[in-house]
Amino acid sequence: MAALLSCCFGCCGDNNSGHVTLKEMPTVQLDTHHMGTDVVIVKSGRRICGTGGCIANAPLHQNKSYFEFKVQSTGVWGIGVATRKANLNQIPLGRDPHSLVLRQDGTMYHNNEEKNRLPANSLPQEGDIVGVTYDHVELNLYLNGKNMSCPASGIRGTVYPVVYVDDSAILDCQFSDFYHPPPHGYQKILFEQQIF
Repeated sequence: MAALLSCCFGCCGDNNSGHVTLKEMPTVQLDTHHMGTDVVIVKSGRRICGTGGCIANAPLHQNKSYFEFKVQSTGVWGIGVATRKANLNQIPLGRDPHSLVLRQDGTMYHNNEEKNRLPANSLPQEGDIVGVTYDHVELNLYLNGKNMSCPASGIRGTVYPVVYVDDSAILDCQFSDFYHPPPHGYQKILFEQQIF
């Protein structure tokens, strides 16, 4: 009994306050292990520049996800969702069944087919915030908090947020602390262990 008590007090004693340190949840950010070879990721995994694409480090497991992109510098760019099978060196994305993206010209592409288009006079400009909702069926877009009412669908499998850039474009990703509140029922991307 004394050995048991000394073991317990020895483990929780002097240098330990008796509190258990919980492992911090990972942060959703762009994944430097899944990006094009000429992509540069800076600002703690939140800014993309260079040439090519990158997916986030968290898949969209929950029912209704929301995330945002800020256009810091215009050029060639695209945002949306993709599977890990997407070729992140071959832009623009949206030419195969592994990505569904909004391109800088306002078109939404999946499997080399135009799925929808932003309304006239609604092309994102430098400084604009593009919000993305995804509910495992439809991807929808918000420009500076306003619903663009141009849903697109068709992608299958486990998807991740994706962004690509070229021609001097720079985009920042917001996976939390949003510029605009998510639409009703949508929330930031949760890692699988946060869902349960």
